Amino acid sequence: MIKQQPRYQQAHWRSCMHQWLGTMALIGLLSGCVSQTTRVVDMTPPDQSARYLEESELLDVGISVFDENVPDDYDQRIEEMIMPEVRRAESQYIPYFAKNLLQSTGNWGAVRVVPRPTHAVDVIVSGKILRSNGESMALEVTVQDATGQLWFRKEYEALASKYAYEQDIPQNIDAFQAVYKALANDMLAYRERLTTEDIQRIRGTAELKFARDFSTDAFADHVQEVAPNQFEIMRLPADNDPMLARVRKIREREYLFIDTLDEYYTNFHRQMYPAYQDWRSASYEQAIAYQELKNQSTARAIGGTMAIIGGVAAMYESSDAYVDASGIVGVIAGATLIKSAVQKRNEAEQQAERLRELGSAAEAELVPTTIELENQTLRLQGNVEEQYGELRKILRRLYFEDMGLEPPTEVAESETPPSFPAPAAASP
Repeated sequence: MIKQQPRYQQAHWRSCMHQWLGTMALIGLLSGCVSQTTRVVDMTPPDQSARYLEESELLDVGISVFDENVPDDYDQRIEEMIMPEVRRAESQYIPYFAKNLLQSTGNWGAVRVVPRPTHAVDVIVSGKILRSNGESMALEVTVQDATGQLWFRKEYEALASKYAYEQDIPQNIDAFQAVYKALANDMLAYRERLTTEDIQRIRGTAELKFARDFSTDAFADHVQEVAPNQFEIMRLPADNDPMLARVRKIREREYLFIDTLDEYYTNFHRQMYPAYQDWRSASYEQAIAYQELKNQSTARAIGGTMAIIGGVAAMYESSDAYVDASGIVGVIAGATLIKSAVQKRNEAEQQAERLRELGSAAEAELVPTTIELENQTLRLQGNVEEQYGELRKILRRLYFEDMGLEPPTEVAESETPPSFPAPAAASP
């Protein structure tokens, strides 16, 4: 004759089973939390101004090479799967692509990629890469005009669609087109709020700040810093001022140099694009698989821990054999889940290693090549900014030679790039 369990034991057994089933349901829920966001390739153009803009209303834009944001710590780079050479290539690719998109709108004057922020333009766009792989991108972008006015500082992020890496997608459509288009639209929205007087003030301030860089004594009284990084025109020079005419000539020479650099960025983009696109395409699936495995690992670890806690609690509450057995079942099941979680984590690490391998393979093709510029051999990484500094010193010396003056001693020393700290206010 089979002995029937007491009711309280049956009830507790059912309670343990419910706990177990609940744990399983939680695991299923957490495992299913992988992003199922619908992803599309955004091929629509950015906004354009509703009215025709006269040349006098156009602002020149400089997009400086982005901060690649590569950690010094090697372990951190491995953890975040950052390939230094790929990031450095992206720090130049992103401004170049943004430049092309802004230029296509007709909303701006000349749009140029510059090695660093400069007073030679009316509006400066600078940024930092927060995250970038074939599956997702996040950027922090700051836009500021020559008066020191912060237009905005904003984070942009987007998820790529696998269709963005198909062969028939044109090169002027990026996998993260939504990021660039949102930036272009935000810049236009701010610019549309500016009055004609605002535009002229920005343009005039940029010119006078550039002039002050070359001849502080001659133009110090024309534009002054009235507050931290806030500049105001005190007085305007005469249109026939010979010193201003020479400054404008020097400014055109700097534009010529920057335009020459732009040709390099174009060539660099053309050379790097196939390898970069292949890397992003390959890392797209790997990044998604890596994230899914991490989510599964977390879910199983949580479920296993809950099962162990529940099992131990059941054994602790009663010394009854049936209750002890149910507690042991929970502990064993929890340990099994945690073991599975460890396995999943190991698989995730293998995916991370695969991503690193993909990045390393791309690095070999993305290392910047040398170019001949101004009869000197340059490399885009590092040396371009140094060359830009050398150019500024040469132009400064030419300015004083044209004036028939002895160049100041500091001209032969280092050229300090202008700083663009972001002020608190952000209204026109």
